[in-house]
Amino acid sequence: MSNLLIHSMNEFRDLILATLDIAVVTDVVEIGTEYGGMSTVLSAWLKPRNGRLRCIDPSAKPAFLEWVATESDVQHLACPSLEAMPHLSAADAWLIDGDHNWYTVFHELEGIFAKTWAAGKHPLIFLHDVCWPCARRDMYYAPESIPQEFRKPFTFNAGAVLDNAVTVPGRGFRGGNDFAYADTEGGPRNGVLTAVEDSLISQTAAGHKLAWCRVPAVFGLGIIFDTAAPWSKAVVAHLLPWHENKLIATLEQNRLANFLTVVNMEDSIPMCSVPVFDGTYFSEVEQEALWGKFYTGAPQRQR
Repeated sequence: MSNLLIHSMNEFRDLILATLDIAVVTDVVEIGTEYGGMSTVLSAWLKPRNGRLRCIDPSAKPAFLEWVATESDVQHLACPSLEAMPHLSAADAWLIDGDHNWYTVFHELEGIFAKTWAAGKHPLIFLHDVCWPCARRDMYYAPESIPQEFRKPFTFNAGAVLDNAVTVPGRGFRGGNDFAYADTEGGPRNGVLTAVEDSLISQTAAGHKLAWCRVPAVFGLGIIFDTAAPWSKAVVAHLLPWHENKLIATLEQNRLANFLTVVNMEDSIPMCSVPVFDGTYFSEVEQEALWGKFYTGAPQRQR
């Protein structure tokens, strides 16, 4: 099923790299690497610029670990972002695609802003998952790592569905044992987009002027940057056609609806109980045929 749904920040690579080029970036921190798709792109782009890439992920996939072991100019911090943050110096640009919940993202942003302002730099931050389903709903890879007062009631085996604020057990977009969604969408301190808005309010109150762009595709890409940066006008011109583009938003909504229709169809089909075919979906007739083919002469199953 996963190959039916593009979901990576890597899908925005051309847009991101062009923005980095405009801002003359040579030092990047990436939070959340997964398989390293975006990491390899960033590293290849930074090398001819004598740049530096620092990647933060406590649970990176083997593909990334194998790759980073061969890259002497890429630093991997194998710990949660909020643990790594105090040990990091300011960077030219930050990519956030880690734990998609209010507590983590808000504190990542506040930490980034503090380091950036203190170093006399101009913030340039890219965030994934600023649209549905995580815009207004927390998602937890490790719920126990979130302080209880900031952690929403959550469920691992219930999924997010469009046009319903409450997760549905055994249905919708869900992560099985890999991650959990907050049971309810909306409300204060819930979701990635809410964390962005709260951080922008905090920074504005402190006297900083920041610009915000949201590309409503592939779960949403958000870009925050300093309006005082010498490259800000060029970045605005580059990003403006993508910002809250209604056609792109409609296509994303259609993409999600189609995918969830397929998920619902799959969820509605009984799972095959033939041991050799565990995890594969067949109708009862197909199950009987498979049983007969592979267990000819075996005792009749007990129902």
